[in-house]
Amino acid sequence: MCIKREIPLGHFQARSQQLPALDPRALSTGLAPKEEPEASVPAAMLPRQLLARPAWLFRCPPGPRGACAPGAAGSWGRPVGPLARRGCCSAPGTPEVPLTRERYPVRRLPFSTVSEQDLAAFERIVPGGVVTDPEALQAPNVDWIRTLRGSSKVLLRPRTSEEVSHILRHCHERNLAVNPQGGNTGMVGGSVPVFDEIILSTARMNKVLSFHSVSGILVCQAGCVLEELSHYVEERDFIMPLDLGAKGSCHIGGNVATNAGGLRFLRYGSLHGTVLGLEVVLADGTILDCLTSLRKDNTGYDLKQLFIGSEGTLGVITAVSILCPPKPRAVNVAFLGCPGFAEVLQTFSTCKGMLGEILSAFEFMDAVCMQLVGRYLHLASPVQESPFYVLIETSGSNAGHDAEKLGSFLEHALGSGLVTDGTMATDQTKVKMLWALRERIAEALSRDGYVYKYDLSLPVERLYDIVTDVRARLGPHAKHVVGYGHLGNLALIRSDFGNWIRGQLVISFRNRGVLENTVLSAVGGISVCTDPSDKTSLPVLE
Repeated sequence: MCIKREIPLGHFQARSQQLPALDPRALSTGLAPKEEPEASVPAAMLPRQLLARPAWLFRCPPGPRGACAPGAAGSWGRPVGPLARRGCCSAPGTPEVPLTRERYPVRRLPFSTVSEQDLAAFERIVPGGVVTDPEALQAPNVDWIRTLRGSSKVLLRPRTSEEVSHILRHCHERNLAVNPQGGNTGMVGGSVPVFDEIILSTARMNKVLSFHSVSGILVCQAGCVLEELSHYVEERDFIMPLDLGAKGSCHIGGNVATNAGGLRFLRYGSLHGTVLGLEVVLADGTILDCLTSLRKDNTGYDLKQLFIGSEGTLGVITAVSILCPPKPRAVNVAFLGCPGFAEVLQTFSTCKGMLGEILSAFEFMDAVCMQLVGRYLHLASPVQESPFYVLIETSGSNAGHDAEKLGSFLEHALGSGLVTDGTMATDQTKVKMLWALRERIAEALSRDGYVYKYDLSLPVERLYDIVTDVRARLGPHAKHVVGYGHLGNLALIRSDFGNWIRGQLVISFRNRGVLENTVLSAVGGISVCTDPSDKTSLPVLE
C-alpha cells in the first residue's frame, strides 16, 4: 500500500508566485531543442540532452566525486576499495570540459533563477547543507567521463525525506529547475545539470534504517553507497542483489532510478524483482510512501515499479526497501580464453546447462579490451592471448559440490575446443584480481581517447556481428571498436564525432535488423583523452 503525505511547510512556506507562461513542450520535455533532430537518426541515438525531459528536470542516476579519492571512507567509515573506486578520469593538463549548453542545440526554458531569498529559504530548510562555493561546485557540475558540464550555482545536501519535500515544494512554487544527483558515476550525462539547475544531492542521506536478519530485507536511505551496503549486509551473512564496477561510489537510490543491472543480474534478476518498496518525493513536495518490506502486497497498484528505471523523471527516490539473498559460502571465478565469439556463445550455453543454479555471472570481453586494460592499467592477462575472454563466477552453499561441477565444466570446455586456456580462483584476493580485468574496462577505454558508448539489448547471437560491422564501416575514422560486458555492451572509441558517424552507426544497426528488436538503453558521450601527448581539442557533436 502506498500513502501520500503532504508535509506542512510551516515557517518554510514560500509565498506563492504566478508562474510565467511556459512553452507547451516544456511541460513534457523540460528542454526544447533549437531545431528538430534529423529524421534519419532515431531519438534513442541522439545525445541524451536532446531527449524528452520533464518540466522539473528530474534525473537521478548514480555517481560519485569526493568519495572516489584513494582511501576515502564511506558511510560506515570503510575505505573504498581500489577495484571499485570510480572517479574523474582526466589527467593533469586535460582541457576544461565545455559547457553543455554551448555544445548542444538546446535552450533554457523560462525557469526562474535562484535569488538571495531562495538561498535564505534553503538555508532554513537544510542548515549547513547549502553549497555555493564555485570551487566546490566544479565536480558536481561535470559528469564522470568529462563530456558534459552544467553551470549550477547551488548544491543542496538534505539529510531526510522531509527536507527534500520542503526543497521541492519551494522550487515548485518558485518555478526553479532541480537536478537530483546521487554518486554521479553515470556515463550518459543524466546526473549533471544542463544549465543552472539546482543540484539536489542525496550524499548525506546515507543511513541504514532497518535490516531483518531472517528475511534479509534491508531498508535504507537513497544516498547509501552500494559498496558500503554490501559490507553491511555481508557482515550479517547476506549480499546485495546487484554489483557494479562503480559500487565504491554509486548510490542505491541512483541504482534503482536507473534500474541498474550489474554483474549479478544473471543470478538475481533486475531490481524490478528485488526492490520491495520505495519512498519517493514528487515534484510538488508530496511524499509518496510505498516503503513496504513485504514480499507480497496485494493492497493496490504496485506504484514503485513506475519509479524503478524512471531516472528521476517522476520524483526523487529517498529510501529503498530491498531483498538481499543469503551470502554464498563458496565463490569460484574462472577466467578463460576462447578462439571466437561462436565459442563464447557455446560456452555460455554449456555453462548454463552444466552449472545450473550455482552460475552467478558470465562476462565476456574481446582482445582489444584486454590490450587496453594492460596498456593503461597494467593489469596482465592470466591466460594466453586469445581473440575473446570469458569470466565465469559460481556461488553456492557447498564448496565441494560447486568445485566438482565447475571442474567438470572446465574439463568439458577444454576437451571440446570451446576454450583454449583458463585459470580458476577461489581465494578472494585472486577473485578480485580477475574481476578487475572486467570491471575496469571502462576506465581503460576512457584513457584511450574519446568514447561513444552504447548499451545494447538484443538477441545475444547477433551481438558481435554489430561490433565487426561497425568496425568495418567506420574503418580509419574509429580508433577502436570493442565489445564487452554481460553479452550486451558495445563501446566505440574514436577521436571526433559528427552526424556522419551517427549515420554510419544507424546504417550498421539497420543492416543487421537490430533497431526493430533492440533497446538502446544508454547513449553515452565522448570522453577526454588523458594522454598528455594528445593535443586533439574536445570535439563537438553536430
